[in-house]
Amino acid sequence: MSEAPDPEVVELATKIFDLARQGDAEALAAYVDAGVSPNLTNEQGQTLVMLAAYHGHAGAVEALLKRGADANRANDRGQTPLAGAVFKGEDEVVRVLVAGGADPAAGTPSAVDTARMFDKKELLELFGAH
Repeated sequence: MSEAPDPEVVELATKIFDLARQGDAEALAAYVDAGVSPNLTNEQGQTLVMLAAYHGHAGAVEALLKRGADANRANDRGQTPLAGAVFKGEDEVVRVLVAGGADPAAGTPSAVDTARMFDKKELLELFGAH
């Protein structure tokens, strides 16, 4: 039988996920530098990178990747940060993720599949897929 999580820990985690959604790169970097996992996930398997990417915050994504966050970590639905950024039309975030090692073929649907679905030829070229 597992114990209920400490309410203070839950509150802190909620705050950190909110920082990712808001794109506060400086605060996220400070928390990770202080020991918070760069791959912290919420109850849906969303990572800090996924939330920052989906909300269009290239600077926050870059700060997390520089601190060891996994650019390819999928959420519980098999979606990757790169596919989410393609879906949302966040081209700057897409470029940061690719530079940080994100795999355009990873996930379901993949970033390549998503780019094809929305006829984003420039991203398909970036991914090396035609």
